[in-house]
Amino acid sequence: MNEMIARTVSFGVTGVTGYPVTVEVFSAGGLPGLEIIGLPDASVRESRERVNAAIINAGRRIPPKKITVNLAPADIRKEGPSFDLPIAVGMLLANGQLNLASGIQPEKIVFFGELGLDGSVNAVNGALSIVISASENGFQDVIMPADNAMEVACIEGMRIYPVSHLSQVIDYLEGRVPIEPQAQMRYDELLRQKEVRADLSQVKGQQGARRALELAAAGGHNLLMIGTPGSGKTMLARCLPGILPPLSFAESLETTRIHSIAGRLPPGAGLMVERPFCAPHHSSSVASMVGGGQNARPGEVSLAHNGVLFLDELPEFSRAALEALRQPLEDGMVTVSRVRRQAVYQSSFMLIAGMNPCPCGYYGSRQRECHCTEAQIRRYLDQISGPLLDRIDLQVEVDAVPVSEITGGTPAESSSAVAARVRAARDVQLKRYQGTGIHCNARLDNQAIRAFCPMRPAAEKMLSQAVDMMHLSMRAYSRVIKVARTIADLKGEEQITEVDIAEAVQFRELDQKYWR
Repeated sequence: MNEMIARTVSFGVTGVTGYPVTVEVFSAGGLPGLEIIGLPDASVRESRERVNAAIINAGRRIPPKKITVNLAPADIRKEGPSFDLPIAVGMLLANGQLNLASGIQPEKIVFFGELGLDGSVNAVNGALSIVISASENGFQDVIMPADNAMEVACIEGMRIYPVSHLSQVIDYLEGRVPIEPQAQMRYDELLRQKEVRADLSQVKGQQGARRALELAAAGGHNLLMIGTPGSGKTMLARCLPGILPPLSFAESLETTRIHSIAGRLPPGAGLMVERPFCAPHHSSSVASMVGGGQNARPGEVSLAHNGVLFLDELPEFSRAALEALRQPLEDGMVTVSRVRRQAVYQSSFMLIAGMNPCPCGYYGSRQRECHCTEAQIRRYLDQISGPLLDRIDLQVEVDAVPVSEITGGTPAESSSAVAARVRAARDVQLKRYQGTGIHCNARLDNQAIRAFCPMRPAAEKMLSQAVDMMHLSMRAYSRVIKVARTIADLKGEEQITEVDIAEAVQFRELDQKYWR
């Protein structure tokens, strides 16, 4: 029997970045069998059975020969079932089971997709990263699962051929039945489909909390809400995505890549247009928060990139999980290191936290009496460390709203009205920080604060007095200035006034009340 070798091209994924993989298939005489080399993991090794069954159910048969599949480069571990399709095409080519049509060049086409035993081509994780990396490496043609096609519909300059069965791929390569490339679309078209899921018009009262939420959205600030059970902390937090500016195209690509790698995108989903809202349970481990597992998968802080990480019942989280937030809050990225893999994930998110003031939840409430001892309250509050509190820009108390205020009164302001003010403030910041890599006030460093946060003399004097009276750390001092910068931006003012400083300082007063 003649010896034959065939090559197809695919891409693997490490972190959120794709890398090219050459699938080499060598078919020769000898004891029949199929061996896959090139550091495959268990899911890749199992593709032998999936590929064989899929080829048979696509109407072809592989002759009894010794077949070797090499996934190059051989020094990078290959993971996941996305190599099923390129292996199947390579096997058909190496064994003379494909009569390529004129002009078809498989080595210039990127193949990826999981094969079912019936020959179906199923969706895989990381499709967006694969297509972006294929484009960066000079490829234009991609044959991929139909359920992943919408995910890459906004990538320009690519010809995407969505398929749902291996027989479609065979018919296309042999020139019998063409596959129409997917019509790519503009990101603006997706933005028009954005919907607000939770509207601020549903929140009655809570003027202080609503103001804090608007400031958080306008400047990208972290926010802590302390209040009694049922006072509306969770509802307020869930309204935040509706007043944030929509994701830009670049932000959408970053965010969708992370969710695609993690397998969080539903089949047929396109690019994400709404900022993510992640609300992990308080029993979450450190690994689930910052990422981990054998394959160094992204955690909640990365899934919340460009969006909101909401931690309800903040003191109920483990101390280790909360302390693990400090580095991503400061740096906007997290490095996940494991024995087999190291990955760097972006994690620039807004932290919104909610908590009760004490274990029973009614310390300081006007509605019910608190029955906790001072020692119980202290143990409860001490679960949150000073360094973590320092990284929270805004603190606000939320108490239960009287029934008369809920059932009567004027209608509450809608999310669309607040979003318009937030968008105007964000536009001012984008223009001010153009070319600096900073996109909102919360990301200012000390050098940028000196350059972009001019204060009136009276404001500087007031801030200095507040620092001395409240014993603020230098980090808290900087964050007061950033919040004051946002307050001034919402008013359309260039200089920070004493009124702006006074309001910003008010949102640091709970440090003194609860963590003296």
